[in-house]
Amino acid sequence: MPKAARDIILDSIADGVFTVDREWKITMFNKAAEKMTGISREDAIGRRCCDVFRASICETECALNQTLQTGKSLINREIYILNAEGQRVPVSISTALLQDENGVVIGGVETFRDLSVIKQLRKELKGHFSFADIISRNHKMQELFNILPGIATSPSTVLIEGESGTGKELFARAVHDYSPRKSKPFIVVNCGALPDTLLESELFGYRAGAFTDAKKDKPGRLALAEGGTIFLDEIGDISPAMQVRLLRVLQDRTYEPLGATETITADVRVVTATNKDLSQLVKDGKFRSDLYYRINVVRLYLPPLRERKEDIPLLVENFVSRFNRLMSKNISGVSQQVMAVLAAHDFPGNIRELENIIEHAFVLCPGGVIELRHLPDMFAKAGGTITETAASVTSLEQMERIFIVDALKRNNWNRLAAARELGIHKSTLFRKIKRLVIELPPQDGRMSGGV
Repeated sequence: MPKAARDIILDSIADGVFTVDREWKITMFNKAAEKMTGISREDAIGRRCCDVFRASICETECALNQTLQTGKSLINREIYILNAEGQRVPVSISTALLQDENGVVIGGVETFRDLSVIKQLRKELKGHFSFADIISRNHKMQELFNILPGIATSPSTVLIEGESGTGKELFARAVHDYSPRKSKPFIVVNCGALPDTLLESELFGYRAGAFTDAKKDKPGRLALAEGGTIFLDEIGDISPAMQVRLLRVLQDRTYEPLGATETITADVRVVTATNKDLSQLVKDGKFRSDLYYRINVVRLYLPPLRERKEDIPLLVENFVSRFNRLMSKNISGVSQQVMAVLAAHDFPGNIRELENIIEHAFVLCPGGVIELRHLPDMFAKAGGTITETAASVTSLEQMERIFIVDALKRNNWNRLAAARELGIHKSTLFRKIKRLVIELPPQDGRMSGGV
């Protein structure tokens, strides 16, 4: 087959394809390979394949080397490669010998398929995210990151507090994934979504005949979580009667399914979460103090997004990358005006709200950069939460100014406290205040322990 015809055929294939000679130098590199690696054909040909792909197996378990040594092809082996931007890309590779017309081995051929979309869809379908999916540069969040592995390895009950949409379930999953129980089930129960009768049967299960429609035994969520972790979300919404039943589980690690006569021991770790102030509910007599102290062994507080606005650019970048994969689009990011508008917004719905905003923009944006017109209507209304000043911000420097002023306001203009919150040295904050011409009030929070 003529070389030109061969190249046309290979360039029409969706999978990446490349060939190497016996010295491991790339001799052919198709268009799909260029797209997945971010490396042009001209730059790839003539270079050693390990220098181009920097794959997770290049140094010790090279698939092509195994094929050349044994003569056996490898099929659909999952590895990671590094693209030109240093990002890890999951791929599935297959290898084969490359022979001339006389059957002499002159090199090898490898095909690789991008698994990014498949991996992401698997996550979406399972609803499962690892600790690596919790993204933040905020110093309070970094403190949580530092202590989370230690909390995960302990058997203690954990209470996660934070507003709706702050990522409480992600942290609960991280506690499970880093614990000795990670190979066992992680079971989620939304306590606020079920009335007492349903919640009781969901948690504890029931025996046949326990009520009219109970035709056969049904295990509860506690039984399904055996050996693993049960996550009780919105625990502040359960009734006093259910609080008594949960207290027994936490005290004695025992429970009885509805209609049962025997007591079952529960080998589960309990992680709870709430968007309410449980200590205040205890004072108001709406939540049992003994249950509160049982679940509040280790407490994690997740700050709302309005208190960690420095994370907005990181989260936006992550959501853009994610929706590009899920929707097969090629949107490069958001405009500076959009970023400024997002930075000025208070986000009552927190990270979930930001995610929804970016998803809405993806539906309306055909490609390129997300502009203000692609955002939900509320951002365009004069009476919305975004001010005209914020909407006119067009530079990264002005965005930085918004972040710093917000941090100063939250800390009563205490510059040392604001520097701690921003995770920077106080002298760095002083220089930024001067460079950005931020006016400080005559009286600030310095008398409360700062500078």
